[in-house]
Amino acid sequence: MSLSETDLRAAIAREMPGVRADLERLVRIPGIAFEGFDHSHVERSAEAVAELLRGCGLDTQVVRRGGQPAVIGRRAAPAGAPTVLLYAHHDVQPAGDPARWSSDPFEPVEREGRLYGRGAADDKAGVMAHVAALRAFGEQLPVGVVVFVEGEEEYGSDSLDAIIEEFREELRSDVIVIADSGNWDIGQPALTTSLRGLVNLFAEVRVLKSAVHSGMFGGPVPDALMTLARLLSTLHDDKGEVAVDGLVGREGASVDYPADRFRHEAGMLDGVELIGRGTITDRIWTKPSISVLGIDAPRTLEAANALQPTAKAKISVRLAPGDDPKPAFAAVRAHLEKHVPWGAQVEVTLEADGSPCVIDATGPAFEAARDAFRSAWDGTDPVDMGVGGSIPFIATFQELFPQAAILVTGVEDPWSAAHGPDESLHLGEFERVCLAEALLLKNVAETLTSK
Repeated sequence: MSLSETDLRAAIAREMPGVRADLERLVRIPGIAFEGFDHSHVERSAEAVAELLRGCGLDTQVVRRGGQPAVIGRRAAPAGAPTVLLYAHHDVQPAGDPARWSSDPFEPVEREGRLYGRGAADDKAGVMAHVAALRAFGEQLPVGVVVFVEGEEEYGSDSLDAIIEEFREELRSDVIVIADSGNWDIGQPALTTSLRGLVNLFAEVRVLKSAVHSGMFGGPVPDALMTLARLLSTLHDDKGEVAVDGLVGREGASVDYPADRFRHEAGMLDGVELIGRGTITDRIWTKPSISVLGIDAPRTLEAANALQPTAKAKISVRLAPGDDPKPAFAAVRAHLEKHVPWGAQVEVTLEADGSPCVIDATGPAFEAARDAFRSAWDGTDPVDMGVGGSIPFIATFQELFPQAAILVTGVEDPWSAAHGPDESLHLGEFERVCLAEALLLKNVAETLTSK
């Protein structure tokens, strides 16, 4: 006999103290998959996740195929019941300068109902939402589950395709829940139905064989930093709209995002203008964007009176749904090669890319999710929203498992500051997320189980 909604509410409330304690334990592990970090912590993180899944009665293994360790746990479906794949990732972004945090990024701290720490929201809370739902059901789980927790999502998921291909049959499922997005607002749940793609690239300009005296040669000779700055400025027009021919973009996002709310959530300073054209949701969901993430240059305290021979920038291009990373990269490279000033040499190289996606959020699994959200948020209807960020592997899941309904959910809210200092999780909303996932499994079982 499946548990009722009342039973699940009581079970989630009972399990939350232990869920929070285990979340804090995960946050204390600095599992960063980027180069230059101690990857033994990623190993520790994977083993900790595997222990949690085994505690839920799942047949669990830690797997790797050339990259960082992922965790796969399985529990077979009851006769006639569907199987649900639950995805999250256990690796985290680098914390950056600790001085920009209000507390140690890897020591979880509660302040005003939020839990602060790197990975507290993105995405160790996603892992623990899955664990919470499984613990709530105990031995009465009404569906089969496959929990897939990746170990290098923040670093580009380089080995993900190889893992999925090798374990394709083990991962095959009727419904896929990807807990790596967020909700529209505190008190307002959401399903993510579109995400932008990504092209990260490097542009390096060269003007000299080596550095030369700025007094002896400055004037006639362009320095590399000035040359790079002029080149980067051509990527946008005077309004800040992307000025690269060949990138896909459209208008028509249906959700209103007030500019004052957006400015506040972004932390914009007074007087700084928004750039681009169209509604806020068009600009972050359905149109491309280009950002300069970093520049290799001498630090000001160490800069000599010399003209720099080379300068290099890392550029991030977010692709609108409907675009393709390969021609998009070619378009940006062609633009940079065409607009480099003063005959300077420019080399453009690709770092990583990923496809955008659009999800047709119709059908019984999506209605099961909406009903679960509505119940968990006490009658509040969920929003179908886009996301300006990227989860490129969703396109891989769509290709390999075309019959599966893909539900993109998450634990973040507009104040979570994922990837930034003082990342945090709203603890009250987190409990709702855990309840919603348990109700979703219940609803999927009732909707999709063959009689």
